[in-house]
Amino acid sequence: MRLSYKKLFQKISSINKPRYILFVSVLGLFISFTFAQIRPKQLRKEVLESRSDKVKQANNIPGRSKRKPKPLPTPKPLAPILNPLANKNVTLIYLENSEAISFNQQINPDVQILKGNVRFRHDNAVMYCDSAYFYEKANSLDAYGHVKIVQADTLFVFGDFLFYDGNTKLARLRKNVKMINHKTTLTTDSLNFDRMTNLAYYYTGGKIADPENTLTSVWGQYNTSTNDALFRNNVIMVNKNFTMTSDSLLYNTKTKIANIVSPTKIVYQGETVINSSRGWYNTLNERSMMFDRSTVNHKDGKMMVGDTVFYDKKNNFGEAFTNVILTDTVNKSTLYGDYVYYDEKSKNGLATDSALLVDWSSKDTMYIHADTLSRFRDSIYDHVKAYYHVRFFRNDLQGICDSMFYNGKDSVIYLHYDPILWSDNNQLSGDLIKIFTKNKKVNKVDIQDNAITIQYNDSVYYNQLSGKEIIAHVDSNQLKKIDVNGNAETIFYPVDDADSSFIGMNKTKSSYVVMYLKNKKIDRVVLTSASEGVMHPLDKLKDDQLYLKNFFWIENVRPRSKADLFLIFPKIEKKNPALSPPKEGDIKNKENKEKGLKPLNVR
Repeated sequence: MRLSYKKLFQKISSINKPRYILFVSVLGLFISFTFAQIRPKQLRKEVLESRSDKVKQANNIPGRSKRKPKPLPTPKPLAPILNPLANKNVTLIYLENSEAISFNQQINPDVQILKGNVRFRHDNAVMYCDSAYFYEKANSLDAYGHVKIVQADTLFVFGDFLFYDGNTKLARLRKNVKMINHKTTLTTDSLNFDRMTNLAYYYTGGKIADPENTLTSVWGQYNTSTNDALFRNNVIMVNKNFTMTSDSLLYNTKTKIANIVSPTKIVYQGETVINSSRGWYNTLNERSMMFDRSTVNHKDGKMMVGDTVFYDKKNNFGEAFTNVILTDTVNKSTLYGDYVYYDEKSKNGLATDSALLVDWSSKDTMYIHADTLSRFRDSIYDHVKAYYHVRFFRNDLQGICDSMFYNGKDSVIYLHYDPILWSDNNQLSGDLIKIFTKNKKVNKVDIQDNAITIQYNDSVYYNQLSGKEIIAHVDSNQLKKIDVNGNAETIFYPVDDADSSFIGMNKTKSSYVVMYLKNKKIDRVVLTSASEGVMHPLDKLKDDQLYLKNFFWIENVRPRSKADLFLIFPKIEKKNPALSPPKEGDIKNKENKEKGLKPLNVR
C-alpha cells in the first residue's frame, strides 16, 4: 500500500502535538540514515569512472598515440577446416556412439568433445576410444585412451593416442602401438598408417613378428595388403635356427622370403655363416640365392664363394656359378671352377668348367686341372677324382693323363689313359701309373705296362729304361732308385768324369734292372746275371739305335707353371724319332757330338 506525503502529514497532524513533535524527530533521523546507506548502482558507476580515469591518464602520456582496442581473434581449430565435399574421392567420418558430447565454440570452435565408449566409422574401418575431439568440418579426429582400429575385420591397430585425417586417410598412432594383420604383429611407439595405400611405417624403432621370424629395426615400413615389409638401420631377424643382421632388408610376411639388399650376415647356431649383399632367402625351406661374391662358411672349415650362390641349409648343400672358390682350411686345399657343388653331410664336392684343385697342405703346392674335379668321402677317408684332360703341376713333379683318382685310404694316386710324368729332366710313362704318397709326399711311383723312363741329356742322346713294370723310388722329392721288372731294356750313356763327355752308348737287355741315381744323374746300373749288353761308340751309332722301340719325348705338352694347366693340346702322338725323319737341329747335334763340339739345346 503506497501513501502520498500529503496524506501522511494529514494523518500525523491528527495526533496530539507533543507526540507529533517526537514522531517527526525520529522519522527524520530514520530517513537520513536510510538514504545515507542505500546507493543503487553507485559501485558500478564508481568503478567504471575509476577505470575511465585511469584510461584517460594512460592516454594522456606524452608521446603515445591514441589507439582503439582491437577485438580478440577467434581461436583457430586444432585441425584445419576443409570442406570434405569439395573432393569427390573423400568420404566422411561418421560418429556412431558416445556416452557424452559437448561443445565450446569459444575455446574449441567446430570441435565436438566426446567421452565414453566413443565409436567412429570411416569406410570399412571402425575406430574406438575412451574420448575424442571430433572435427566434423575438417573430417578428422583426435582419439585418446584404449584406441582401436578395426579394418575389414582382418586388421587391428591399437594405441594410446590416434590422430586421424579422413581426407588423406592417414592415421597417426602414438604410445604402445600394436598392429595385427592375420598372423603378423607390428609393435612400436609411433606408427603412421596410410589407409589409402595400406602402408604403415615407424621411425623410432619397431618390431614385426610372425610365427617364423621376428624382425627389429630403427625404421620400418609394412604394407598390410601385399605383406611386404622394408627395414632399415640395425635390422635383426631372429629365427629359431638362425639370426640375420643387416642395414636394410626386404621381407614378406606371407611368403617368409627375405630379400637381401645390403651387406647381410646370417649365422646358423654357430655352424654356418653366410655373407651376402644381394639376393633372397626363403626362411621356410631355408633355401637362398645370392649374388655379388656371396660367401658360405661352415664350421668344418669349408668356405664357398661365387658370383652366384645357391644354398640349402636344411639339406646342407650348396652350389655356385662363375668364378667359384671352395676352400677347405682343415685339409688345406682350394677348389676352383665356374661351377662348384658341395654337400656338407656327405663331404662331397665337385667342380667343372675351368676346374682347378690346389693342395697347399705341404710346403710345395700341387695344382690339378681337369674338365671335372670331384672330392668325396666315405665313412673315414677322403678321395679325389679328376677326369678328362687332366694336367697337374708342382715344382718337383708335373704330369698329364685322361683321368686320375686319389684313394685316401692307401694314399695312392692312380693315373689312367696315356699318363706321363715329368720330374726334373726325367719323363716317365706307361699304361697305368700309381703314385704312392706318405705324409703327403711322393715316395714311390709304380709304372705298369709299356713302362718307360727317359732322362734327357741333350736333344740327341737320352738315357732310357723300359720294361713291363718300373718302380721309381723317391726320397726328398728326388729320384734315387729305379727298378725294372720284366723285359728290361736300357740305353745308357756313360760319362767321362774328367771332362763330362759321353764315352759311348751302353745298350742292355735283361729280366730285371736296378738303376741308381745321384745328384739327378745315373750313378750306376745293376743287371741280372742273364743279361746281354753292348757298348757302342758314338761315331758308329745309327739313328735306329738311339732309341728304344717305345721311346717318345713330348716336352712341349709338359706344364711348366700353373698357368700352363689350362693350355689345350691336340691328342698326343707318341712318335719315335727312329721311325720319323730327324729334325735339322737333331742332325746338327749329332754332327757336333761326333766332332766333339757342344750340342745345341733343341727340345
